[in-house]
Amino acid sequence: MSSDPTPMAPKNNTQPPPPPRPTYPSYSWRNHSSNGKLVYIRDHHIANAELANLPKGPLGFDLEWRPNFRKGERENPVALVQLANKDTVWLIQVSAMIEFPATLKDILGSDEWVKAGVGIQNDCIKLYRNFSVSTRNCVDLSLLARTTDNAHWKGKYTNPIGLSHLLEIYENFSLPKGKVQRSNWELLLLDVQQEYAANDAHAGYMLYTRLSAMAHMMENIPSVRYYSFSIINGALRDLDGFKMWQAENPFYDPGPPPPPRERKESKKPKIPKANNVTTTVTAPTVSASTYASNYVQGARNRPVHEPRPPVWRGVAAQGGTAGQRVGQVRYRSNYPPRPYVAPANRRSVA
Repeated sequence: MSSDPTPMAPKNNTQPPPPPRPTYPSYSWRNHSSNGKLVYIRDHHIANAELANLPKGPLGFDLEWRPNFRKGERENPVALVQLANKDTVWLIQVSAMIEFPATLKDILGSDEWVKAGVGIQNDCIKLYRNFSVSTRNCVDLSLLARTTDNAHWKGKYTNPIGLSHLLEIYENFSLPKGKVQRSNWELLLLDVQQEYAANDAHAGYMLYTRLSAMAHMMENIPSVRYYSFSIINGALRDLDGFKMWQAENPFYDPGPPPPPRERKESKKPKIPKANNVTTTVTAPTVSASTYASNYVQGARNRPVHEPRPPVWRGVAAQGGTAGQRVGQVRYRSNYPPRPYVAPANRRSVA
């Protein structure tokens, strides 16, 4: 005896939603240094004296400037330069100084200090455009993370990775931005602005030390040229400053291409497009004498205040010139000119 087949359950093609991202405590540079010190400088003489004995080594590096709130406005110049090592953060407000500190210019232009940050290529170019300061031996932390931890990061090698995301992965901290990022960096900095700027620079230093240690533990230590560059006279160069630099790593595995995104159906109803129908109007054939006589007769019987009727534009295209059709009167607009009528034949208006 045959039995009825069991109906199959419909397939569910929808993918399960990704798990929510864990929450992390906010990063604070003060919690990572027992003898931490923040130095806020607004005078170039003080900056030169403070940075004269800066120990050589890696530095967290970042820039801030006053944002624009109108589209099309020219970008404001750099207002704040942030440097950080393990125990000290320097906030140098160059917008409040008469001149750019010479010692700071030497540090940025020297390859004895590593300047580490996320996506700082454009920042260094902007610094040169504003103050003619070249920056050597810079490290993009997102490229360094893809080089040392390729198993975790997939996709295009030059795709940026945010500073907060890197902190979550390697330090278990988050870096909230908020409205402070869009504040005015040219005025006297508030405490919340100083903390925000110090956290950005110090987080860059901490990530560099962590990722560079991971790079030296690899079986094949990657070349620093995969993620390091210099900005010389506003141009993107390699570490030596001679050749043009481009972010590339021949050993990087981007992984499989991402699946195509499903097109979302629009909620708005689609309005069918109207067919482009061209209607051709053919003007009747009228002789030149008949047209002129009818026009003169209408001018006599029509009140003065009544507007003249329009004439078809196709009249001039019925053969011959427009002047021949209206009694040798030049046809210049939609309304033909009033032909000359003798004063005795004009209608008098009381």
